[in-house]
Amino acid sequence: MERFVDAETNPIQPLWMTALSTQVSLERAIQEVTAQVQSVRPVDLAFLFISESFTSEYSRLLPLLHEYLPVRCLVGCGGNGIIGSLPNGVAREVEGKPALSLTVARLPGVQVQPLVLSPKDLPDLDSPPQAWVDLIGVDPAQEPHFILLADPATSQITDVLQGLDYAYPRSVKAGGLVGDGLFCQQEWVRQGVVGVAVAGLRAEAIVAQGCRPIGEPYRVTRGERNIILGLEDRTPLQVLQNLIQNLDDKDRELAQSGLHIGVVGDEFKQELTQTDFLIRNLLGIDPRHGAIAIGDRVRPGQRVQFHLRDAQTSTADLQQLLENHVRHHPEPPLGALMFACLGRGEHLYGRPDVDSHLFQSYLPGTALAGCFCNGEIGPVGDTTYLHGYTSVFVLWYAGEP
Repeated sequence: MERFVDAETNPIQPLWMTALSTQVSLERAIQEVTAQVQSVRPVDLAFLFISESFTSEYSRLLPLLHEYLPVRCLVGCGGNGIIGSLPNGVAREVEGKPALSLTVARLPGVQVQPLVLSPKDLPDLDSPPQAWVDLIGVDPAQEPHFILLADPATSQITDVLQGLDYAYPRSVKAGGLVGDGLFCQQEWVRQGVVGVAVAGLRAEAIVAQGCRPIGEPYRVTRGERNIILGLEDRTPLQVLQNLIQNLDDKDRELAQSGLHIGVVGDEFKQELTQTDFLIRNLLGIDPRHGAIAIGDRVRPGQRVQFHLRDAQTSTADLQQLLENHVRHHPEPPLGALMFACLGRGEHLYGRPDVDSHLFQSYLPGTALAGCFCNGEIGPVGDTTYLHGYTSVFVLWYAGEP
């Protein structure tokens, strides 16, 4: 695998473009997207997201692309839903239909390094940070940012995120668990993680979890593995029953299908806000013991709070996050990537393009691309997590971190 690819150092300005095709012919789709990005030369970094509708033709993808467009560093995957931008700059989310999205970037002075992380090569979690630095091959002082596309079955993604946070604490890590088909450079990868480390750009992440808290936070007093047995002086079931009884009719109905639990990531933070919770699924209830199982490990001392999810709350959450981001980052980004849960999109909103159009309403003209995932990678506070039902945006800015 080629190590750091140095973009040419010259006065040429960075350029980031995204193209989208919904052609049902793979070759025509590639011709269409490569024609739209001809003005970007050289292509130092490219992201390619392709619909699983083309699965039978995956073997033709990389040779065709390289025939039409020379690329120094290429990373991508297949997915059930593909996100890209039309020639007029408007983003689209194409779910369950043929689509191909290509993002290309000219990045003078920026270093990009393709990554293939095989499960057998991962350091032990007891290893020092240097073991992860040796695996990645990037000095943490360069503050690289990571895009990671992972196979759900073999990636050991939780270990990867923990190791990268350990070795690169100031770096953004984002991406997702994706469908069949990972590729890096001209290689199809069957297991593990593919991705890229980018040093020399600033990256900012927006993680929209789309839930609102109900009731009050409680401290876990007893718990084993992913099962909560006690919340202060009551069982979780007692807390939940009391909570639901005090909801209005609309929220009580919503709780039948949209009830989740938020786990506070920072145990030392006193004043909690909505962004301090890591949202997890409720997996089951044991009426005999009053216990609940959730989609994460729990330990005594953690604080939790029940949450509700619906389309209105999800939109309001993303809107607030975008308002905060634009307030603190008034300069326009070079471009952005989006990794959305398969449970969002039309499934949640009843219509397409809601998250992407809301994003562009705050950041007009920003090239947006990405895919729908089976789990999304993004930071909450200083720690990177695997999420569900989220939309994770990574915005890239020119200049040193």
